Amino acid sequence: MSGKEWFEKENFWLNYGPIMFDPMRWAEAPGIAEAVCKIAGLSEGSSVLDAGCGVGRISIELALRKLNVTGIDLMQPLLDAAAESAADEGVSLNLVNADLRTFETSEKFDAAVNLYNSFGYCDAIEDDVKILQHIAAALKDGGWFILECISREMAVKYFTEGEWFERAGKTVLTEFSVEGAWEGLRSRWILIDNATGGRTDHVFVQRLYSAVELKRILLASGFSSCEVYGDFDFSPYNEKARTMVLVCRK
Repeated sequence: MSGKEWFEKENFWLNYGPIMFDPMRWAEAPGIAEAVCKIAGLSEGSSVLDAGCGVGRISIELALRKLNVTGIDLMQPLLDAAAESAADEGVSLNLVNADLRTFETSEKFDAAVNLYNSFGYCDAIEDDVKILQHIAAALKDGGWFILECISREMAVKYFTEGEWFERAGKTVLTEFSVEGAWEGLRSRWILIDNATGGRTDHVFVQRLYSAVELKRILLASGFSSCEVYGDFDFSPYNEKARTMVLVCRK
């Protein structure tokens, strides 16, 4: 791979992390963790792989429920933040700095999660597939995988050309446009520091999969079953869906 992709650059996360992981996102974490436990039938002592754990929002909540949690992320600053938050909460996390495109482990987990729209950012579809294959390989037979991300249908339903808001001491300007035939969503985020006037500008593209398309890829990547829902409460994935949640079984 020539050069680093945007999500491999520490500077991006140092600037944009506080914007993406705002208090509202932390506040919703307990409910999502509870839903994950219910969906996968997890209880005290169950092992969970948080694939792309970021700052540990969900990992910490799962650990508070006495699960054995391993968090994988490419960015060490995010893992450091997760470790600090876990210490504040009095829980233990096994945090691993690794690339999910090449990640391998001899440990087998009861469940794995990839949440909060953390999938679909690789330049090549083949790399997205590798991530799913490695997650499947890390699960026990019969283990569960829960994937939540924006779908092509959701991107169409909620599309907006842009917005602005203030968060974490910055004014945030966003611009969105469609790549190809709804193959990707191009996002431009401009941050203006309210104190200094300093400006940071970043553009990235997320590949958009339809629910049916991603389900087929998952079934070809090592999972024996895959169901699609419109939220973590098993609601139908239809015109009323809020997000796309895929529940897979190895």
